[in-house]
Amino acid sequence: MDLEEKIELASKWIYESKNLVVFTGAGISTESGLPDYRGPDGVWTRRDKGLPPPKSPPWELVKPNNGHFALVELLKLGKLDYLISQNVDGLHAKSGIPFDKLSELHGNMYFMKCLNCGKKFTFEEAGWDKKKWGPGYRTNSEKKGQPKCQNCGGRLISSIVNFGDPLPMDELDEAIQRSQSADVFFVIGSSLVVTPAANMPGIAYRSGSKLIILNAGETPYDDVADLRFFDQIGDVLPSIINKVKELIAEN
Repeated sequence: MDLEEKIELASKWIYESKNLVVFTGAGISTESGLPDYRGPDGVWTRRDKGLPPPKSPPWELVKPNNGHFALVELLKLGKLDYLISQNVDGLHAKSGIPFDKLSELHGNMYFMKCLNCGKKFTFEEAGWDKKKWGPGYRTNSEKKGQPKCQNCGGRLISSIVNFGDPLPMDELDEAIQRSQSADVFFVIGSSLVVTPAANMPGIAYRSGSKLIILNAGETPYDDVADLRFFDQIGDVLPSIINKVKELIAEN
């Protein structure tokens, strides 16, 4: 199939779906100026070559791009059931995806989380001064007098999941359940090599979901994908959403 035919088929599947789940990785944020990790000029690619990290704008200044807003549009159309993301950049939340439709499996740089009750707070809401208390990572030792959860008094930590940290079980369980119930599972901008997050497409596929992958580089699931795009996200995703809107208007 050529690109136009694949876009037509993807939009048809999404239009007909009852439980569309989207899974995003760093690739969806590259058009906002953030580097990916395993692309040709990615963070880990450059590290493995002995090169310094790629240039990146200050993360707090980075804004959502057309790919992020395309997913918001899908949600408004009633066609996005759930979004699972590996990204910590907070751009999905910034774009307008509500937390009840979003599992951020590796955390969110703007939020802290209570280890006891799971409630999320921005650093400002928590009264957490990074200059005084540090980044608040799970592995950091607790300091006397640091802010506690306003909901239950539990320990607050950065929601970011560093290497070696456990994933947030509530969001992981939700992501697994949503993947199991998906009838279309759409991977966008992920190399699908960081587990357990990258297990979600396999869970969906084994549960009978159609699997669409949009990623410039190869993934371990390419051989089983029902539809595979190697094109730029900004060239493909808005076109798919426009086709979905046309199908809705026609019917």
